[in-house]
Parts: sequence; structure tokens; C-alpha cells
Amino acid sequence: MSAQRRVVVTGLGIVSPVGNDVTTAWGNILAGKSGIARITRFDPEAYRSQIAGEVRDFKITDYVPAKEVRRMDAFIHYGVAASAQAIRDCGIEVTDANRQRIGCMVGSGIGGLPMIEDNHNEVVTRGPRRISPFLIPGAIINMIAGNVSIMFGLQGPNFAIVSACTTGLHSLGIAARLIEHDDADVMIAGGAEGSVCPLGVGGFAAMQALSIRNDDPAAASRPFDKDRDGFVMGEGAGVLVLEELSHAHARGARIYCELVGFGMTADAYHMTAPDVDGPRRCMSAALRSAQINPDEIQYLNAHGTSTPLGDVNETNAIKLVFGEAARSLVVNSTKSMTGHLLGGAGGIESVFTALAVHQQISPPTINLETPDPQCDLDYCANTARPMHIEYAMKNSFGFGGTNGTLVLKRV
Repeated sequence: MSAQRRVVVTGLGIVSPVGNDVTTAWGNILAGKSGIARITRFDPEAYRSQIAGEVRDFKITDYVPAKEVRRMDAFIHYGVAASAQAIRDCGIEVTDANRQRIGCMVGSGIGGLPMIEDNHNEVVTRGPRRISPFLIPGAIINMIAGNVSIMFGLQGPNFAIVSACTTGLHSLGIAARLIEHDDADVMIAGGAEGSVCPLGVGGFAAMQALSIRNDDPAAASRPFDKDRDGFVMGEGAGVLVLEELSHAHARGARIYCELVGFGMTADAYHMTAPDVDGPRRCMSAALRSAQINPDEIQYLNAHGTSTPLGDVNETNAIKLVFGEAARSLVVNSTKSMTGHLLGGAGGIESVFTALAVHQQISPPTINLETPDPQCDLDYCANTARPMHIEYAMKNSFGFGGTNGTLVLKRV
């Protein structure tokens, strides 16, 4: 990031399978508590995979007037709630003097699939007159940013990035660059997803991408373990407030960490299968952006989805980038507890990475009982670990061969 326009993290918000506020979610993550259970959104009996990381005990009316709730699909609910938390956490007051310099970029990988599914069912059973007038504005992906902008009167940059499972991280990286290049002083950024529905689960199950450890949901997401059999779908949102450093100092903001590096690449290899070169170049690009060497990173929050190919691929890419320094690197996957939030993953996992840097502790990778011999790094197995973290790295990779990496620095 530019020395002239430095970017720091001043606010955090989260809705997730492990908790619907930052304090609860972070406490459960450090305790190694899984948020994965049998699906309750619909009857999953006919599906190969019957488990997910669902958001539970969430009240959207704490954030949105009751009359507005049915106008938004679940992913918007989660994104608006996490954004509201992050704005409140950062303590900024939006005024006529600053609103044009504050923007929002909270994206989603899939968007309003449940609302689309429900309206299609209405068309089939009751005819086209039953289509909701709220279908389009309630389902399209930029409507998290749109609703947050309206709710808080934010008149700066307002749009959404869609890049599959890299969406949340790309949103943060591009938002940081908007601040760096003086298009905004503050950006509300991250990702959200709410696709635990018949089509969402059925589609990924048809690809044989999901775990079918239906009899033991809490143990189903097991990144880097020899017995992993696929990822577990999750839902929720993670949002960070990014702010220009001098702007944050001027208003006395609390600073969690500094965002110092961002890299993005394409595999140009396969729509769904991983390739080691794209992630390798992405991590290297983030290090160049941060202007640091690989051995200066102490902690890495991995993409770590718990798929047989993906975990090995990421491990190999890390070893190529870090060389001998990979052996002293602490790697973890919080997806072992939350499942994979798809477009929301980079958002909530960046919240966790910022907290790891701020509190100097690595969350655990739970369910790592029999390490895969091909996954031979230190994955902080099963127990959180207090440690020195000067620099942390966060990876997200997505279908289409799209990759993103952030570097965060202690302040």
C-alpha cells in the first residue's frame, strides 16, 4: 500500500455459524467450537450432504424495520447486520461533511438464491402473478452495499464485487486501493452469503464437493486431515471498516491492524480444480505489495476448505512461496469451525485474521486428528496458540481460478 495513503482496520462486524457478533464468534473460534450441524432450513433427507454451518438465533429486526425485512433475501440481512456492527464498532459519525468520503463494498458470491428459488416455485405452482415485486432488488448482489449506503447516508463509492469464494477478500483489497488512491477516506467492505437452500446445497453436492459426514457434523470440516471428504457450506457475513491512517488518528479511532498488502491472480487453468501456480503468484504479489520478505510473516489464515485437492494445493503453494520459512509459519483454517461461507468467507476470515493480529493469538484448526502426509506444515491443530504476530497473511481462492491474498500488520 502507498506510504502516502495508509489503510487501517477500525471496525469489525460478523454474523456467522459461531456467533452473531464479534465477541461471541471470536470467543467460540478461540475455544475451537464448531458451528456445523444438521440442516434445519429445509428437510435435507434426500440430499447427499445434510449438514451446514447455519446462522442461528439471528434477529434481523435488530437492524432493519420489520416492514423492510421481506424485501431482502438472507444474504442482504447478514451483510447489512455485519456492516451496521462494524460501523458502530468503529465509532464514526456520518455527517454532511464526511458522507461523500465514506463508501461501501460488501459483495456476495451467489446472492439471493433462496428468494429466486422461492419465486420460481410460486411461478410453477401459482403462476407469474405471484412473483414478488421485491424479487429483483431483494436478490441482486449489489443490494447489500445499496441498503447500507441508504441506511447510513454513505455517498462515497458504492458497488459490489463478485468473484466466487474470493469475493469478500477481493472486496477488502479493492476497497483499500480506493482509499489509497484518494477515492474515499473510509470504506465498509467484506462479503456475505446465504445460500443454504435446496438448490445451493444440491448444486454443490452434485459436484461431489461437499462432505457427507452426516452422522458427525461437528467433525465434518477437517482441513488438512487425512480423512477429509469435502467442504461444509456455511452462511453469514464478515465486514471490516477500512480507514485512511491519518483520518483514523484525527478522530481518535481504535486501530486493530494495518492492511499493508494485497495480491490477486488468475490460475487460467480450470473452472473448479485448483492449480498451485495461481495461489503461489498471488501470495508473492501480496508480499511485494507489502514490501516484505516471506520470513517476516508469522501467521497465515488459509483458504483451507477441507477438500482433498484444495488443501494439498494450498500447502504446496505456501511451501513454494515461503521456502524454508514455511516450517516456522503457523497456518490455520477457521473453516474447520464455520464451514465455507463461499463469497462471505474472505470477509469473516479477515475479521478473524485482524483479531489474531490485534490480540496476538492464532485460532486452532479443529478436527485435525490424522494429518495428511502431504499437508505437513504447522496448522495449529485443535488448540489456539498465543504467539507473536507482526505480519499475517489471509488467502481466498475461488471457482474460475480467481485468487486473492491480504497482508495485515500489527500496529
